[in-house]
Amino acid sequence: MVASYPAVNAYLLSLQRQNLSSHTVSNYRRDLQAFLDFYLLGEADEEQAVREFSDWELVDAHAVRAFLGARSQAGVGSRTLARQLSAIRSFFDYLMVEGLTRKNPAKGVKAPKQPKPLPKSLDVDWTRKLLEQPLKSWQDIRDQAIFELLYSAGLRVSECAEMDLSPGLDPLDSGWVEVLGKGQKTRRAPVGSMANKALRQWLSIRADYAKADEQAVFVNQRGGRLSVRSIQLRLDRRAMQAGLPTKMSPHRLRHACATHVLESSGDLRAVQEMLGHANLSTTQIYTKLDMQHLAQVYDQAHPRARKRNK
Repeated sequence: MVASYPAVNAYLLSLQRQNLSSHTVSNYRRDLQAFLDFYLLGEADEEQAVREFSDWELVDAHAVRAFLGARSQAGVGSRTLARQLSAIRSFFDYLMVEGLTRKNPAKGVKAPKQPKPLPKSLDVDWTRKLLEQPLKSWQDIRDQAIFELLYSAGLRVSECAEMDLSPGLDPLDSGWVEVLGKGQKTRRAPVGSMANKALRQWLSIRADYAKADEQAVFVNQRGGRLSVRSIQLRLDRRAMQAGLPTKMSPHRLRHACATHVLESSGDLRAVQEMLGHANLSTTQIYTKLDMQHLAQVYDQAHPRARKRNK
């Protein structure tokens, strides 16, 4: 069918002259074929109308959106849809340069969002190996508290870096830590016994290394607030020290927390509440859990949680 459109053939030839791979040109050929067949056969069932079409001004943004919508309903993935939109947009850019149209109907159409793959979770054994390395310096003691919080409470690395002495850690005896999450919203996250122990150990020496007026819980060698980047680098070092055969990031510890609790409990709502995902569109269907219920699920499921006395 593409052979019926001289403008399309000329466009594909221009791609070849740009030394694009034959695979890319072939994909664009199929993408444009699919779009033009959809658009033209939707407007007229006669082969003659398809063959003689050359008025590119008639194609509007509604047609492009309708095509993407139909393809999506047919089960085409978001990556393929994004590529097809790119092919249409590029083709109409070419038509504008050649004076065959004055507008690009795909220019204002947004590509479908690409799904963000979740990081691979650490299994419990690898997590234990990471967290049970010997502590040889004050930085190791500080890092231990950070890593235990990332895993125990499922905190974001930014939440650890931005944590202040008060009121977030008052009191630790409650088994909860208060953090400022996304959207400047405060939430409480459960802290297991291992994280509690590591945090207390760090706080017992923190004053020796922090500036007198510094409110950050975790400080660097200069006594100021520890940065997110520094936490990432320290975690990389710890992973190498532990001999883990995988790339490490703070988010992987947060994801491991969610995965391990979910695998043990099957309570997705509790996990979403713990991670502070209440405002995400994918979690709005879940009701907010009672803190007592969340604590019960956490204590029963998390590998390093404290068993509270009832």
